[in-house]
Amino acid sequence: MGFGDVGDGGGRGQASRGHVLLLAADAAVRRGRVLVAPGANVAALAMVPADVLLGCEAPADTVCLEGMRDPNTVLARLRAAVAATGPLFVYVSGRLTADRRGRRLFVALAGTTAGSVRYTSLPWEWLVGELRSRTGGVTTVVVDLVADKEAWPLVGEAGALPGLAELAGVEVFGVVCGPDVPAGDGGVSGYTRQWIDQLRRAPVRPSDVEVHVLAAGSAGLAPGTLVVPSARELEMRGGPAPVPVHTRREPGPVAVPASAVPASAVPASAVPASAVPASAVGVGVVEEDPRARLHALAVEGRHGEADALARAWERGVVERCGRASAEAVRCAEIRADLARMAGDFVSATRLWLHAGRARLEWQGADAAEVRDAAAGALYCWTQVKDRAGALEAGPELVGLLRTLPLPDPGHLRLAERRLEALRTPDRPAALHP
Repeated sequence: MGFGDVGDGGGRGQASRGHVLLLAADAAVRRGRVLVAPGANVAALAMVPADVLLGCEAPADTVCLEGMRDPNTVLARLRAAVAATGPLFVYVSGRLTADRRGRRLFVALAGTTAGSVRYTSLPWEWLVGELRSRTGGVTTVVVDLVADKEAWPLVGEAGALPGLAELAGVEVFGVVCGPDVPAGDGGVSGYTRQWIDQLRRAPVRPSDVEVHVLAAGSAGLAPGTLVVPSARELEMRGGPAPVPVHTRREPGPVAVPASAVPASAVPASAVPASAVPASAVGVGVVEEDPRARLHALAVEGRHGEADALARAWERGVVERCGRASAEAVRCAEIRADLARMAGDFVSATRLWLHAGRARLEWQGADAAEVRDAAAGALYCWTQVKDRAGALEAGPELVGLLRTLPLPDPGHLRLAERRLEALRTPDRPAALHP
């Protein structure tokens, strides 16, 4: 079947056809250790339905490219994708490199060596050029890359991926790590995993901006990683960009559980009033979606302001939708992640527990979102160093874990052992199991 307009099969006119192109370029390896495993990334992302990746229910084609050695073959696939009349989602993961003169950027393909870059890699300008020629629907590009020592000066020092910012009608999101990034385990990288998790967990698909903000904030990125767009760029935008009505689902808040989160969950006294500028919080109710601003504040270490802004947003959501609503739950989950980023693991644990209980009541024990909330609570609880704080939240956490069909029963045993140790004064508590 071609990439042009296709009938809907019911005689009701024609619909645009979308396209998903997932490219696993060459792996980035240093001293035998994998820095990014593009094959694992693409395999995981390919499990996400095309309509979820595209953000619309238009019919779509999905093409996964792995082990490619001929740049012209990749170019042909890229041209076919760009020719789609409907929405386009392009994902590229792997190693960025440069020619020996260090003047041109390339996406290394399988088998690329330092001497064969110009012949076995995809020139970066080819990718940019094809996207520039796009005249169809909404276009989203997501990258998860590692720049080697030859490419990093062209990317890291410039603080941008060349040419992409000038593409009209193309939204670009992603991360580029430098050559000194810590090695991983050869599995799905943090940023891509967070994209998948956010798309899977949200009952209503978040916008791409929202997914990027949450993914970049939760991926545990190495210092110096280039984030596109950066927190500052998002702040200048004034928040998540609007989504075209005719091609995207209405964006919804990001997944995160919360129930009736008591005001005492995070004491108001923890945030001095003097630390919160009125311009950031307004008069107590935040009408527009502040997630990009929250991420920017947290990344900059302005945790008090981020918490106050999140609280103001949550108050507005509760007034409109009710404290037990799904929207309020997501606000609390976001506050939990902000607390984690601030190192306030006691508050983060409490918020995740309230979220887990709420989702358990609505969705049942088999729901992935409930298990995610429980996992978030367990992780944060294991980071609590204060015995009294850990002991206070421990019974509720163990009780929640006992109600769930956990993929790893060892998590429950771990929590039970730690709680028992906390309850025994003459035994050292396993604060970091």
